[in-house]
Amino acid sequence: MSTKLSKLLPFLFLLNGCSAARHLSDAVPPVPVALAEAPAPAAPTGGIWQASAGGLALAEDRRARRMGDLLTIRLVERIRAEKSVEQDSSRTSNRSLDLPNAWPLNKIDEGLFSGGTSSSFAGSGGASQANSLSGEFTVTVVRVLPNGALMVAGDRRIRLVRGEEQVQLTGIVRPEDIGPDNRVPSTRVADARLRFTGTGEVANQARQGWLSRFFDAVTPF
Repeated sequence: MSTKLSKLLPFLFLLNGCSAARHLSDAVPPVPVALAEAPAPAAPTGGIWQASAGGLALAEDRRARRMGDLLTIRLVERIRAEKSVEQDSSRTSNRSLDLPNAWPLNKIDEGLFSGGTSSSFAGSGGASQANSLSGEFTVTVVRVLPNGALMVAGDRRIRLVRGEEQVQLTGIVRPEDIGPDNRVPSTRVADARLRFTGTGEVANQARQGWLSRFFDAVTPF
């Protein structure tokens, strides 16, 4: 038995090392970003100002409105949820049978034909959760919907010494909710999807081991 175990241990350590060395590029695909194609150059008209030169005019609105424009999202998420449940129930029943006082029934103990049952249940539970998120995240307009709303998406990856972190954000923004500084609070983003993912030593230490997860899955208690 010890010989088989000694042969199996190196394989388990190798398998664990391969799983720990996985990068985010293999775990979570990046958010696809569609950029607008550059317009075809227009023929020169002989004037000083050319529309094909691009750029923004001095008095032009600098807020995002076209596919490929950048928009900054202010993360101001504060969510708190609480839930509690209490339940009490009880039930009692008695049964008895009277026998005639005649032979041979008078020889039978009436206690054999009487009985009772009772049951009770009491339970309570509670749960609370609070989340807070702050910061800024710049996204790209990937699509302009028929009603004028902007579909945005962003993907940010940071590789550190002890691992790799990734933040993904997608959602829909109304142009009228964008401020003059080209920023919009996250509370104004519809269908928002915000995802934090991490790999490396810190993420691995915060995750329960595979053997512990196996025993938690098969234990009946």
